[in-house]
Amino acid sequence: MFLRVARHTNDLKKIEDFYVDILGFEQLGGFEKHNNYDGIFIGKSGLDWHFEFTKSDTEASHSFDEDDVIVLYPKTISDYNELINKLILHNIATITAANPFWNENGKMIQDPDGYRIVISPLKAIINEIE
Repeated sequence: MFLRVARHTNDLKKIEDFYVDILGFEQLGGFEKHNNYDGIFIGKSGLDWHFEFTKSDTEASHSFDEDDVIVLYPKTISDYNELINKLILHNIATITAANPFWNENGKMIQDPDGYRIVISPLKAIINEIE
């Protein structure tokens, strides 16, 4: 099974810069003027999932709550620390999560559309499973 998480945005460039340049994903492809939509695919090559971000003449209207989050688990503590340092370098503020687990086991940020993302060391998920 393959997974695509698709979301509409008002600014593809800001989204691309954030997910590729800051979070370290790759732009896997894209399209223009497909049924009046432009879009990009962002993820990691060789994996069975990716994000799709689209833009059209219809303005995006986002609706989510504080517990709607994407959780990213860098593979090593070194990768985690590198990503956190990159967030600091780009002046991306951390915010307090509604769920205290995320405050104890990672850092929460927001993407350019306001969606919440948790960066958590892989050991946090291992502790959850055990």
